Amino acid sequence: MAHSGADSQARQVVGLAEQFIATRELSEALAAPLSESDATIQSMEDASPIKWHLAHTTWFWETFLLRDHLEGYALHDERWPFLFNSYYEAEGERHTRCQRGLITRPSLAEVLDYRRAVTLAMDPLLGREELQALVALGIAHEQQHQELLQTDIKHALSQNPLGPAIWDGVPRAAKACQRGWHAHPGGIALVGHDGTGFAFDNEGPRHRVLLDPFALADTLVTNGEWQDFIDDGGYETASLWLSDGWTWVQENGVVAPDYWREDEYFTLQGWQPRDAHAPVTHISFYEAEAFATWAGARLPTEFEWEAVARGQHAEDAPAHDPAGGNQIDGAHPAHPTGLGGLFGDCWQFTRSAYLPYPRYQPPEGAVGEYNGKFMSGQVVLKGASCATVRGHSRASYRNFFYPHQRWQFTGLRLAKDV
Repeated sequence: MAHSGADSQARQVVGLAEQFIATRELSEALAAPLSESDATIQSMEDASPIKWHLAHTTWFWETFLLRDHLEGYALHDERWPFLFNSYYEAEGERHTRCQRGLITRPSLAEVLDYRRAVTLAMDPLLGREELQALVALGIAHEQQHQELLQTDIKHALSQNPLGPAIWDGVPRAAKACQRGWHAHPGGIALVGHDGTGFAFDNEGPRHRVLLDPFALADTLVTNGEWQDFIDDGGYETASLWLSDGWTWVQENGVVAPDYWREDEYFTLQGWQPRDAHAPVTHISFYEAEAFATWAGARLPTEFEWEAVARGQHAEDAPAHDPAGGNQIDGAHPAHPTGLGGLFGDCWQFTRSAYLPYPRYQPPEGAVGEYNGKFMSGQVVLKGASCATVRGHSRASYRNFFYPHQRWQFTGLRLAKDV
């Protein structure tokens, strides 16, 4: 029997409401193993305290939905928008980013109360058809912060001489894989989101690009390969590096990926023996470029990567969700294991600058600050990571970071001309 449009809309509303609740619960499950001190610490300017992530994602719902669309809604605490606004100029002044670790109060318990109050208050808005796009954006926003929550606490705990783990156990071992290549004949390719389902504004408009013939590796570069690069003097050979990259290496004394020491690396399960077959992660764009040069290859463009990825099944990729493997209290440790396919494991650097697509226009209002104003000086990464929440693994997704940043699960996949 055919379903009416009204039936389809009703199912969509129910699905979005369920996703909203699941998203809110996953954020809290990820933070559940942390102490008050764990949740408050800020280990560097790029990272934020976990307590701040929990509060900021709640501020987003309160500011862009409850405040503007729920009649009679009163802010949970009128002082808190100053603390938990991130970068939205249209929302006024805010606490300095590099001092978020000084927000010792409100306490973690008070922030969790704030979350519960806002989650409950959202109930009457979840069924309103005109707000569905904004609710979907809020869910995707909180899911992005769930990834940041994991990578930020990983950085913070790695600074502790004790190397504390969030979760017990050991990471799943990776399997050795023989590298092959996805050959692509080139030609005119359509890139960008096709309009089906949710996408961020920076994923469109869809447009055509011209590709020369190329090949993309079907495996990620591994820790073992990276050790070969180190042993061959990779960090000591200026000719392998971009000028800015070589300056960065020299000024910061970089000799290995982040979280490496001797034969170990730091994980969300503490210091572990380094798995030679696992994908290398926590590298910068500069390091990825140098390795590709050393390997006699190059980084792909974002359009090459996307052209190959459109034939992949992202829904089967490794991802972080409550149904994931190694589940612990509704969450599981993020760790790359090289399971194959283009998605999951780690974000993969491309050689493409993060710039607007042709005819791009940011959304109106404060939410227009979400992506567009950052389109300068950064590079595009593709493919999602082991800490990325399921649903963000799609060919058109554009992540972006500055060339020196490496606290995320960032790695590389080689490309070559054919």
